[in-house]
Amino acid sequence: MGNNQDQFVIGVDYGTDSVRSILVDTRNGQEIASSVFYYPRWKDGLYCNPNSNQFRQHPLDYIEGLETTIRACLKQAGPSAAAGVKAISVDTTGSTPVAVDETGTPLGLLPGFENNPNALFILWKDHTSVGEAAAINAHAKKFPVNYLQFVGGIYSSEWFWAKLLHILKEDAQVRKACYSWVEHCDWIPFLLTGGKKVSEMRRGVCSAGHKALWAKSFASGPGPGGLPPDEFFSSLDPLLKGFTSRLFTNTYTSDQAAGRLSKEWALRLGLPEDVIIGIGAFDAHMGAVGGQIEPYHLSKVMGTSTCDMLVAPLQEVEDRLVKGICGQVPGSVIPGMMGMEAGQSAFGDAYAWFKNILSWPLQMIGQSSDAIIPELTRQAAALPLTPDSELAIDWFNGRRTPDANQELKGAITGLSLGTDTPRMFRAIVESTCFGAKAIVDRFNTEGVPVKGLIGLGGVAKKSPFIMQMMADIMNMPIRIHRSEQTCALGAAMFAATAAGLYKKVEDAMAAMGQGFDTEYKPDSVRVPVYAARFSRYRQLGGFIENATLGN
Repeated sequence: MGNNQDQFVIGVDYGTDSVRSILVDTRNGQEIASSVFYYPRWKDGLYCNPNSNQFRQHPLDYIEGLETTIRACLKQAGPSAAAGVKAISVDTTGSTPVAVDETGTPLGLLPGFENNPNALFILWKDHTSVGEAAAINAHAKKFPVNYLQFVGGIYSSEWFWAKLLHILKEDAQVRKACYSWVEHCDWIPFLLTGGKKVSEMRRGVCSAGHKALWAKSFASGPGPGGLPPDEFFSSLDPLLKGFTSRLFTNTYTSDQAAGRLSKEWALRLGLPEDVIIGIGAFDAHMGAVGGQIEPYHLSKVMGTSTCDMLVAPLQEVEDRLVKGICGQVPGSVIPGMMGMEAGQSAFGDAYAWFKNILSWPLQMIGQSSDAIIPELTRQAAALPLTPDSELAIDWFNGRRTPDANQELKGAITGLSLGTDTPRMFRAIVESTCFGAKAIVDRFNTEGVPVKGLIGLGGVAKKSPFIMQMMADIMNMPIRIHRSEQTCALGAAMFAATAAGLYKKVEDAMAAMGQGFDTEYKPDSVRVPVYAARFSRYRQLGGFIENATLGN
């Protein structure tokens, strides 16, 4: 890399509740400025119905957040900063797709669709398409080619095709107006570059491979890759006939450019038009890069849910397929390496759910509930660890991996009149750590060894109690990355690479990475107790799953 005096990049991280932008010095990864925008429509609960697992977000929340946070960063950094910005890259939650017209405009931005939930972005945790996912899984068994082989063998209601089919079946108005179907992480770069035709949108391999069933080996000819053939989808449901032709064939890794900042957005943001816009990806994938992922080290982005990333050299993985994970896609995390994704549908969300139950009476009398989780954590940490204490299952929002099943429910057992609130909270925390161990065990048994753990995100940074329990249950050390914003920082590293400031993203990781500030090591006294309790967790989970399936 040459002289990059006053060369900055912007990383934009779209989370579930808010978007955060950071302005970063490309020489050392130092955060010059940051800004957070909480989605106002989402905060008001608009377009959502938690009882039916419907979670939708308005594109205006995303647009307003993009403009507000970037302008705020530039204002914080001072008047000379804008001229030094070389690139912007974006990560988002996923799979969070939306129906668009032929120009690539989300239907929710068009007259008549502004308040139609089906014309908005279908958030990752929306599970309204459970039936469609089940239909895809049953349908896939009829074909000689296993089109689910690269997504762990099970398609999820959280993903691209299940959500598309559900919306097409549900809403005739949207069905008529929907020309194509686009992931949030692909739409924002398209927006920033002034794209006018969805057919010209550069789709990232991250979203295409992990959620949309794109794979190199599915190409109909000698091309770069492809989606399953039209027959696969049209025979599933005639509503999908011809849809693949309106999607994509080519995909791009996140070290590549989607284009340059459009004149309109340059004016809106106060930036030069020569700013490079990188290819987008999902938050956990870019977060793993921001957290300096290493081969065979499971990088755990721990927030409302978890997304667990593992990378391995392509020549070492070869044709090995890991059953029941969220996909394995060459180049989805680091170009040139296999990217493997797993995760839990509820992690921080499980703690938030318990807090909401406890805070209900406080809300009725107008008192704050902010102290609940810190005090519960303190008291739960002081409890003795015993083999027969309360036990929970962490499927409060279904199960993502191993073996996706969004119809499963959470549970707390072993309750007695001696059970108090800290004991229940401790059981919930333990269950989320057991769910994490189930993922590690699956990688190990499928021949992809997990050699270390990296903790990223809010829970990893804020809760020594949970992280120590994680280390004890995994019987493996877990290192916590120093950066508070690994997803946004990872986006910034990709932006620097897309702009040509670094030859490859590993170079950007080495120069811009912030390192690790804490390591939790397993407690040898607790490890065998947790091992016994994990066996009980597996038994209880099996019982619940059999009951749910009606066996």
